[in-house]
Amino acid sequence: MITLIPETIEDYARAHTVKESDLLQRLVKETYKETDLPEMQVGHLEGAFLRLLVKSIGAKRVLEIGTFTGYSTLVMAEGLPNDGEIITLDINPDTTSIAKKYWTESPHGKKIRSILAPALDSIKNLNGLFDMVFIDADKENYINYFEACLPKVRQGGLIVADNVLWSGKVLNPKEKSDIAITEFNKHLINDRRVEAVMLTVRDGLMLAYKL
Repeated sequence: MITLIPETIEDYARAHTVKESDLLQRLVKETYKETDLPEMQVGHLEGAFLRLLVKSIGAKRVLEIGTFTGYSTLVMAEGLPNDGEIITLDINPDTTSIAKKYWTESPHGKKIRSILAPALDSIKNLNGLFDMVFIDADKENYINYFEACLPKVRQGGLIVADNVLWSGKVLNPKEKSDIAITEFNKHLINDRRVEAVMLTVRDGLMLAYKL
């Protein structure tokens, strides 16, 4: 795995970013203890950025594709107003059960609705518009998720996709997931329905503003 940003720089950035709550820190520890791929979890910097995005666009309704153990779900819920809602989609009951345990402890947990089913099926059945969508699930379906979600995002809303640098493998894609991410990145930068910006936060974030 390629180190995209030196750890010393990451440490400095974390030290100058609003601190994680004790609840989020405990969720991180349990994720590393109980799951096989804890690095799938959104980290401190990215989580704080997502929460700030939710606040800055005045979001009241957020859709998340890929729950894992619920860190990103909870930080985005923290950025929502009291009457806000985040719907999070996943197919893994084990990791979602870890997430629900921590959501229950948070005053923001009441804003979270979890759906356990294939995401593309779930998206079809969701009504109303979203202010923001966060995609962080199986990479081969990124374009499909984007296309399914775009009609359900309000004008001026955001679609945010994680892992768009894919540990640097986008520079020399070989595996199926590498190719899927590079195709997704090309798809967005050439899509005139959105204005796309790629950020080098953690493993890469793509922000697509719906025109």
